[in-house]
Amino acid sequence: MSLVSIGEFARRSRLSPKALRLYDELGLLVPAEVDAETGYRWYADTQLEQARVVAMLRRIRVPLARIRDMLAVDPATAAEEICAHWLGTEAEHTAQRALIGLVGRLHGKRSAMYEVTVRDMPARSLLSLMRHLDEDEVIPMGRELFIHRLARGGVPRIEGIAGAPFTIFYGEVSGDSDGPVEFCWPVPDDQADEIAARFPDLMLRTEPAHQEAFVRPGDSGMGGGGAEAEIAIEAMFAWASEQHRQPSGGVRSVLVFNSANPGAGPDSEFAVALR
Repeated sequence: MSLVSIGEFARRSRLSPKALRLYDELGLLVPAEVDAETGYRWYADTQLEQARVVAMLRRIRVPLARIRDMLAVDPATAAEEICAHWLGTEAEHTAQRALIGLVGRLHGKRSAMYEVTVRDMPARSLLSLMRHLDEDEVIPMGRELFIHRLARGGVPRIEGIAGAPFTIFYGEVSGDSDGPVEFCWPVPDDQADEIAARFPDLMLRTEPAHQEAFVRPGDSGMGGGGAEAEIAIEAMFAWASEQHRQPSGGVRSVLVFNSANPGAGPDSEFAVALR
């Protein structure tokens, strides 16, 4: 059995250390070993699947106490419990049918609803802001930075997908978990230093050229919302596993501006960089 630190397990599971400590205290995800002297937690790599199941269930608002009960029973019974919970809600009606596909993860299956595409991304300069945030803080923070400070502040954008602002979720963001989250705005290389000097609280960094896998949630024909996002993200990671491609970094929420209809606001894509 291979053990990893809580920090490494957080990175692999996309759960923050804050969430992992909470789930340990509640008996949802107990570390494989705890150092008797320091109290430091160590996790087995075989616990990753359970961690991801817990994260998905929290995304569809399953209470922590009920998750603990679900994890204590066999997969078929757990699947029935998840169905019962979801069918008892009235939110995101179109996404309900697709969410039942999440139950299939307990049986090693997945839905082919989303088409995963790979694109090449160039090296680029990024203005970025890293924060630990709860779920209610992400959108207001992104709106303040992207719209009020950068867009209305006259910061130029690069044309095309390479210039699309994006947010990287290095860990799960929910009522239990606080990321961290990095907000990124690509800027022209020849103006990067000058622009960065105007925003001393932001970091200027260079992202190397890479490939990334992405999906467009709106192409699924679903109604949208958090449940759809969770399914789209899981589709990307399932695709990466099947194609033997290794994701690098966190999940990206990319804001793609529609030049044909600028008043409609940006479309959203989910992406993950590939090694």
